[in-house]
Amino acid sequence: MTGPTPPPTPASATPATNAGGLPKLRPGQLRAQVLALAASDPSVELSVTIAAARLGGRSSGAVGEAFTALTDHGLMRLIPGSPRRWQITPDGQTAAQQQGAAPLVTGAARRPGSTPPSDPTPPAPTQAGPKPPRPGAVQRPGGSWYYPRELTGGRLDVDVLRDLRVKQLPVLLYGPPGTGKTALAEAAYGADLITVTGTGDATIDDFLGGYVAEPDGSFTFTYGPLVEAMRGGKVLFVDDGTLIPPRVLAVLYPAMDGRGRITIPAYRNEPVHAQPGFYVLFGHNPGVHGAVLTEALASRLRVHIEVTTDFRLAASLGVPLKAREAALRLNEAFARGEIGWAPQLRELIGFRDIATALGPDAAVSNLLAITPEEDRPVVRGLLSNVFGHPVTPLTLGDQR
Repeated sequence: MTGPTPPPTPASATPATNAGGLPKLRPGQLRAQVLALAASDPSVELSVTIAAARLGGRSSGAVGEAFTALTDHGLMRLIPGSPRRWQITPDGQTAAQQQGAAPLVTGAARRPGSTPPSDPTPPAPTQAGPKPPRPGAVQRPGGSWYYPRELTGGRLDVDVLRDLRVKQLPVLLYGPPGTGKTALAEAAYGADLITVTGTGDATIDDFLGGYVAEPDGSFTFTYGPLVEAMRGGKVLFVDDGTLIPPRVLAVLYPAMDGRGRITIPAYRNEPVHAQPGFYVLFGHNPGVHGAVLTEALASRLRVHIEVTTDFRLAASLGVPLKAREAALRLNEAFARGEIGWAPQLRELIGFRDIATALGPDAAVSNLLAITPEEDRPVVRGLLSNVFGHPVTPLTLGDQR
């Protein structure tokens, strides 16, 4: 005689699983797991395929949607290029710490009843950065040093630019090439800076993104730097921005004004909303052919800052006295309209390095060689006067 039939097990007692045998997740739980995975090593760039595998074989489609949602909230940022990869933002790291590390699976898929892995190993203590070559120097993302300059009211230029970002007052940095506009932007905003270099051939896709070919012959839409900056709450520096055709620059205007919103026509008119911290500044070289600062752009760039060469800094960087004297006199001639080019800090540092490698005569000859052809007669005469001997461009001689 058999005993009584046991009552059926309640549905809640058996974990629900998806088609792959993994436990089903609550709404938002996959996003939390993706965020925790990214936070376990903020330096890593994750693709959908890698993330899905490390989460135990989750659906690539669902993981991709989680990445997109986290990007829209400024917690992840899309890395330009193909295949598509994401990296956690500082806001994302904060959010991951607040939510606590969600159970993650790495390697083989985890099935119901298996033991979840232990919490990620805490990151090692950060090491102190390199010692500045002099007090106050700011290290740029590439490792070189920027020496801040006084801008207004005794305040340093890097501090003023950071404050203008907080106050959402877009900036135009203008001045001859080589004076340090890019260096200033990089020093002020560091890893938060995304740079676009303007040319006359720039297109709207250079800002919004476009389709790229995959190895299997398909095409994937890759977001552009404007979208990345808006969603990541980053700074977009449009260097040589006044070389870009005005009809292309117009794509920036809805993002820069009070709307803070754009759409991507080439990608289902997808809307993009600017996250807190998003900011735009431009670099402008007034003397460069084709650089036009339109009224529409100038009116949106609320603060205009002239960037000139600091000859005292050139001295402290070891640029020879005669090179500095020649550059100063050439810049005075440039200001009078007698020439259309004059050496700036970039050229002076180049002079220093070439003089060290090849000698001062080669350095001054090279300075004349990089002078635009139409300005060479005036520049040659001034260089010959300052250095006390005839100067000719750096040129090959006879065979030996």
